[in-house]
Amino acid sequence: MKVIVTGGSGFLGKRLKLTKPDWIYLSSKDVDLMDYWSLRAYLSYSKPDAVVHLAAKVGGIKDNAENPADFYFKNSTINTNVVHACKEVGVKRLLASLSTCAFPDVVKEYPFKEGNIFDGPPAETNRAYGYTKRGMYVHMLSCRKQYGLDYSCFSPSNLYGPEDNFDPESSHFVAAAIRKLHEAKNFVEFWGTGKPKRQQLFVDDLCRAIPQLLEKHHSGDPIIVAPDENLSISEMVESIKSIINPKAEVSYNGNLDGQYRKDGSNKLFKSLFPDFIFTPFEEGIKKTYEWYEESFNNRN
Repeated sequence: MKVIVTGGSGFLGKRLKLTKPDWIYLSSKDVDLMDYWSLRAYLSYSKPDAVVHLAAKVGGIKDNAENPADFYFKNSTINTNVVHACKEVGVKRLLASLSTCAFPDVVKEYPFKEGNIFDGPPAETNRAYGYTKRGMYVHMLSCRKQYGLDYSCFSPSNLYGPEDNFDPESSHFVAAAIRKLHEAKNFVEFWGTGKPKRQQLFVDDLCRAIPQLLEKHHSGDPIIVAPDENLSISEMVESIKSIINPKAEVSYNGNLDGQYRKDGSNKLFKSLFPDFIFTPFEEGIKKTYEWYEESFNNRN
């Protein structure tokens, strides 16, 4: 089976390549996903059996809140181009990554389920990004209905792990926390209050899941991929601190807390893959920090 992966040079793509080295990994150097005709020509020439769509402009809560127009334009354009080009050139199998950011800011019952995706708007702090993912889901559902195509989506919770972006201005929470605590001497300040809760998914777990989803997930459900652990920001900080910098003092500035909860149910995922085991957060942090230290030492 000839599989092409978009976002091949990104965080998830780099790690997936370790699991599936025989797949073809595209980066912006190979084809510009913002350019529909270039993408269509590439797919028409390469004739893949399947496309795994991972490419996206991503960032942390601060980056999303300050640059919503950039997130909306780039992601909506990329997603529309990929889905439409796949349909036009006859790609029969498309598996695309959504995000739990596409789900409502608030639902009546937690953890939310796949069927809750349209029950309200995404959180304001990442609304632009969330709507682009939701829009892609609608596009793929439409292709399923109108053309009978085997196009399906999965919705991972927050990702972290080796190869992550550790830039404090644009990274997600876990990567930013690792870098802050690594570089801190005595005192570290974090955004928010520390009270919101998050499911943190170790990237290599998702890399193990994607080939299985490609093989077995053929429904229109935006299947949620998330661990059972749903930890508060402060609990995660304490866990990371205990591994990296136990003596550091921590405070919170009270700004940009984001959603209080965004935990999704993994029951549908586990019904398909009952033997799948997620990496515990503390174990994942240790593996991530080992990679970060080695990478940091190599840079110096």
